Amino acid sequence: MGRDNSPKERQRQQLERKKQGRCAGYARILIVSEGRKTEPLYFDEIRIDQRLPTANIAAIPSALGTEPIQVVQYAKDLFERGDIHKGIEPRVFDQVYAVFDRDDHASYFNALELAESLDGKLRNDNKRPVTFKAIASVPSFELWLLLHDEDIQAPIHRDEVMRRLKQHIPGYEKGAGRAFATTRDRLDTATQRARALAARFNAYSDPEPYTAIVELVNLLITLRGG
Repeated sequence: MGRDNSPKERQRQQLERKKQGRCAGYARILIVSEGRKTEPLYFDEIRIDQRLPTANIAAIPSALGTEPIQVVQYAKDLFERGDIHKGIEPRVFDQVYAVFDRDDHASYFNALELAESLDGKLRNDNKRPVTFKAIASVPSFELWLLLHDEDIQAPIHRDEVMRRLKQHIPGYEKGAGRAFATTRDRLDTATQRARALAARFNAYSDPEPYTAIVELVNLLITLRGG
């Protein structure tokens, strides 16, 4: 018989190669985001910069919708069921992160609660409990980028965040890419500012400024050494 070169067989072989290439020394991390381009591109920039294997780090936009509750639900579904078309096998991650903004989303607080309820409750392919966390920003992901240049201490609308950010990064647009490359030289400053905010506020402190992006960024840039 001839070699099976059907799309289904090619997908199966791709998954097998990915499984074989997975580095056992690194945590396996799934990141599901509200944004279709901005956040996945940002985290993928970090992955490339840190030379982390794609088999261990997956940053994927929510396919259910952009409401926070949909982002969390999709992260759960993708972890449990996988998606052969995205090269994701079921339950192959150690940590799952749902990335979303406060904005004006009606389901924001419900999403935070759902993520908390899932933390440590799911089991991966090694039968170990999985970290499941919401990575929320108030008002938006761009607050994290703005903290590289400004020390924000008071509530700020997402439109004002964008206006100020464009003063520091002319031409910045969501989904344009290179956000990490553009800001990385000020990463330590942004980290200090974000953690100072986290010492005062949390994801439930709306409208006070807050972003947990700092913790996910720190995780990725220290993964090789961890």
